[in-house]
Amino acid sequence: MTALVPACIQAPSTPRQRDRRQALADLLASLARALDRRNDISLLRGSFEQMLRRLVPVRSIQLRETGSRWTGRVDNGAGAESIALEVSGSDQTTQGVLEATFDPRCRLGEWDFQMLSLAAHVGALVLEIERSRIQLARAGLLGGMRPKRDDLAPLIGSTSAMHTLRATIDRLAGTDFTVLIEGETGVGKELVARQIHELSRRRQGPFVAINCAALVDTLLEAELFGIEDRTATGVRGRRGKFEYADGGTLFLDEVSDLSLSAQAKLLRVVQDLHIERVGSSGAHRVDVRIVAATNRSLTDLTERRLFRADLFYRLSGIDLRVPTLRERRADVLELAQHFLDRLRPTHPLRLSPLAADALLNYDWPGNVRELQRTIERLVTLVETDTIEVNDLPARVGGVYASAIVPALTRNETLRAWTSRYARLVFDRCQGSKRDACRILGISYHTLQTYLKYPIHEAAAAEEPTEGPETTEFLTASEPA
Repeated sequence: MTALVPACIQAPSTPRQRDRRQALADLLASLARALDRRNDISLLRGSFEQMLRRLVPVRSIQLRETGSRWTGRVDNGAGAESIALEVSGSDQTTQGVLEATFDPRCRLGEWDFQMLSLAAHVGALVLEIERSRIQLARAGLLGGMRPKRDDLAPLIGSTSAMHTLRATIDRLAGTDFTVLIEGETGVGKELVARQIHELSRRRQGPFVAINCAALVDTLLEAELFGIEDRTATGVRGRRGKFEYADGGTLFLDEVSDLSLSAQAKLLRVVQDLHIERVGSSGAHRVDVRIVAATNRSLTDLTERRLFRADLFYRLSGIDLRVPTLRERRADVLELAQHFLDRLRPTHPLRLSPLAADALLNYDWPGNVRELQRTIERLVTLVETDTIEVNDLPARVGGVYASAIVPALTRNETLRAWTSRYARLVFDRCQGSKRDACRILGISYHTLQTYLKYPIHEAAAAEEPTEGPETTEFLTASEPA
């Protein structure tokens, strides 16, 4: 049976001539087979719609929830008619609708209407199974559907930047507006999107995340909008991400990596949430909140004509920037302790003062994700209960160790160390003693004492000496 030929003018052996009980048995059997595929709950509804199209001569059929803000209506196309049957639920929020579009030349008989009426009752069971499976999956109790463990930490931090971020999330959660999240790689953009979802009225709905960088242009429409059954040879009908996120939140991660052609396909859907499956002659609206994220500035990409301006204006408006870890260094140790407690709860590790100082002074280009991976490495490799500087990866503790450890090896005095640092600051200030005193936070007299100290002679000595000179230097340095 092809999609272009009405079902009513097919060969005499049409599904309507079968026994009604056998037809219903075939429908339930197809659902039982779909239940065995626990890895994709969208197959259950798709199998229901596919089997029903074989039993009743309709052009298209769709089962959906009606608890969303958009009631939606199928676009019948030229010369097409439609019928909608109520799908009962336990309450107003769990009701649904079964919509069927058929060719006017195909007169539906009494058997067809009775079959659609029975299918509406079965559809109620399908929707309830889907809702139950989603709840079990969130709780991690359904085998094969266990959600991925969130690799990012919760929104941990006591700095003012984090307080501001939490307050903004609370305000955004009370709306349904599109949100654009900007931030470097690893700052926790998806975590922020999940927080917005969990605090919103949509928290009972699904949270669907899409990695836009992994979308192939040729498969983008089928992936986002779904595909009708038998659109091509061997193709099974299934819902797209927009339909799967109906009533919840759709997270478009790394939206800046979309090609220009993919941006054009996404443009209209973002505007009016009106989707059409590949191979379908009808379209409907979905109730989805869109949250987009990018690690590059969309403003700059738009100016360079690498991102469509019309799509940018549809996604932006409510912009949220997640601060980098180097902008909130005071949270580094708090995050590190969180990871240590979570990864090794029975035999806790502690950071030595030098190791903690090294973590604070590292810039963390990978942000929170890099910090977590570093702690995981330490938990795996450190054999003692204390993490030292030498235990840190070279990229993290290398600069710190190269500055501190050689001085410890040479048994340098505090006088030599501080004098060397004072000279470096003095040179950076291009010989301005006033600027050097301001940066170092010391008096002019103390700076003069540091600059007069013979660093090279002290370094050539075999061992530092203790004596009146040291006492005199410390006395002179007290104002610092």
